[in-house]
Amino acid sequence: MNRTKAALILIILACSGLLGFALYLQLVLDMLPCPLCVMQRYAFALIALACVFALIFPNLQRKSMAASAVFGLIGAGVAGYQLWAIAQPMGSCGADPLSGPMNSFFIAQLFPVMFKANGLCETPYDPILGLSIPAWALTWFLVFIFASFALIISKKKERVFFGKIRG
Repeated sequence: MNRTKAALILIILACSGLLGFALYLQLVLDMLPCPLCVMQRYAFALIALACVFALIFPNLQRKSMAASAVFGLIGAGVAGYQLWAIAQPMGSCGADPLSGPMNSFFIAQLFPVMFKANGLCETPYDPILGLSIPAWALTWFLVFIFASFALIISKKKERVFFGKIRG
C-alpha cells in the first residue's frame, strides 16, 4: 500500500470516528446537535466520501481531494461561525430558522439520528480536553484541509518496467 492510499484510508477512518463520537455525545451524553453541528457533520461525511471516491477512482484523485478541501473549508467556516456565535453574550446561532430547512433534507429524513438538528447552539457544554466541540471540529477541518492540499500537490511516482521509478 502506498502513502496516498494510507492517507486516504486514515482520513476516512478519522471522519468516521468523528461522526461516531458525535453520535456518542448525542445518544449517550444527551448533547443534542444544533443546525451548525449538523452542517459540520455533513462536511465530515462529504470529506470521507470524497476520499472514498479518490480510492475507487485513482484517476480523479486530485479532483476528489480538491472537493475534500472545499468541504473542509466550508466545515471550517461553519465551525468558526459557531465559535463566534457562542462567544456572543446574547447572540443566537439561528437554531430556530435553520432547524426546519435542515430537517427537511432527504438525508436528514433518511438518517435522522445523525442529521436531524434538534438542539440549540448556545447550550453550554463542558469542554473536551480543554476545547469546545466546535473548536475540535475546526481543528480537524484544518487537518483535513492540509492533508487534502498535500495530496493534491504530491507527485505520483510512476513504476515502469523492471521496477525503476520514474518521478
